[in-house]
Amino acid sequence: MTTDVHAPHPVHTRMFAFGDLLGAGRIALLVICLAGASLGFFFWYGVIVPLHHPALSQLGLVLCVPLGAGVALALWQAYGRYFSRRTGVKLSHSLRYDAITWLPFLILWMTFALQPTFAHGGRILAAAVALFCIGKVTIAARFNQTVREVLLDFLVSRAAIIVIAELAAVIIGQRAGVHVQESRHLLLAVWGRWDAVHYLTIATQGYSGIEPAFFPLYPMLIWIVGTLTANHLIAGILISNACFFFGLLFLYKLLEHEYDRTVARRAIFYVSIFPTAIYFSAVYTESLFFMLTIASFYYMRSQRWWRAGIIGFLAALTRAEGVLLLIPFAIEWLARYRADAKRGLRDACASLLIPAGLASYMAYLWVLRADPLYFSHVQSHWGRHLAPPWVSVITSFHKMTHAVAANAVANQALELGFTALMIFVFIAGWKRLRPSYIAYMGLSILVPMSTSSLMSMPRFGLVLFPMFAILARWGERPWANTLIVAFSLPLLGLFTVLFADWYWVA
Repeated sequence: MTTDVHAPHPVHTRMFAFGDLLGAGRIALLVICLAGASLGFFFWYGVIVPLHHPALSQLGLVLCVPLGAGVALALWQAYGRYFSRRTGVKLSHSLRYDAITWLPFLILWMTFALQPTFAHGGRILAAAVALFCIGKVTIAARFNQTVREVLLDFLVSRAAIIVIAELAAVIIGQRAGVHVQESRHLLLAVWGRWDAVHYLTIATQGYSGIEPAFFPLYPMLIWIVGTLTANHLIAGILISNACFFFGLLFLYKLLEHEYDRTVARRAIFYVSIFPTAIYFSAVYTESLFFMLTIASFYYMRSQRWWRAGIIGFLAALTRAEGVLLLIPFAIEWLARYRADAKRGLRDACASLLIPAGLASYMAYLWVLRADPLYFSHVQSHWGRHLAPPWVSVITSFHKMTHAVAANAVANQALELGFTALMIFVFIAGWKRLRPSYIAYMGLSILVPMSTSSLMSMPRFGLVLFPMFAILARWGERPWANTLIVAFSLPLLGLFTVLFADWYWVA
């Protein structure tokens, strides 16, 4: 049986109440005021002062400092209420715990003490924001089982992958030949392999050549975060890992309500150890797309249609396959409003946001290249073109049987094997899924198979969250769980080593 995702608890409508803040204690209140005032001051220092307008600079200082403190107090109270409601912790205790997470913003004053190399751009602000977020997640894990279990899987899997990748890069070294080095630091350069080079190039230089094959949201985020970190590679690593964490969180919540907590727990574990899960930490779109698609499904199931549509818009700006979310949106909408379609017309309009994401990028390419489908046409550079799905299978078999090099045979075998795995799981387990999940998984397999090539199919399987829901149901049997883990872990280690050393994996 499946159930609708539960709606969140009602949000308090009470406005700002200073009495709530006083209940947290004077020290906590002082920390928030100082942190907010610091943010306000450095906003003035970094944004208004460079305008070189004396009157504006004087007025800005007078306004920004108290305004920063006021905004911080309002955000502190809003989050404290939310945290209290979600965990059952008293509001005063919730505020007191959360005040700790604001302390990192006080390190902004080190801008005037550190060497320019360390204080360049917004690096200190980026570090403060990272510590702020880490603090919030850590405290949430202390009181919330869902966050705790997701954080555990995230940390253990990422730590293992990072250690293996770094050791492989140092001990084995990169594959012979000339390769792009996105960083002079070997430990950072590991995460900028293959397609990552394209995303970093777009973020740095914009679109040119074959780059329009890669959709704009991810490189845009790299550019934004990169203005703070002063390093696009670091920005991409941070974005990928943060999105993966929140993607796991959305998947856990979705499957917890769809099935139960045990199934959700197994699903996020299987995702974390899937053989190509290294791409969740590399500068690739996998993490972002994974998070956005699952979040869109989560809000569809919660019947918050406009949130689902907005997130679907972003997914379609991340990959062309994001537009496929329109189909499960329509299925879920029909399931809700089949008996009274007129009442749901307003919610149905939210579905238009999903294709609007793809249409926005097509409009940009029309201006840039006079070809709105250039993102598709440029795929010929990699030998891709529209064809029936069986053509890609035949092509892969042909390449494998006629290949001279052993690694070429192995690559084709892996692509065929993972494609067969996805199809097998879909056929064997589709009855365990909701219709919207069935449609999404089926289309997500069919579309890449219809490009005359199975290239990257092992990586495309990462974002097929319905597949992991099926595996999690099968994993209820100890022998099935052992089989899944025994299949995933060795291949994850192998693929991580190959990726770190510039060997093609997916």
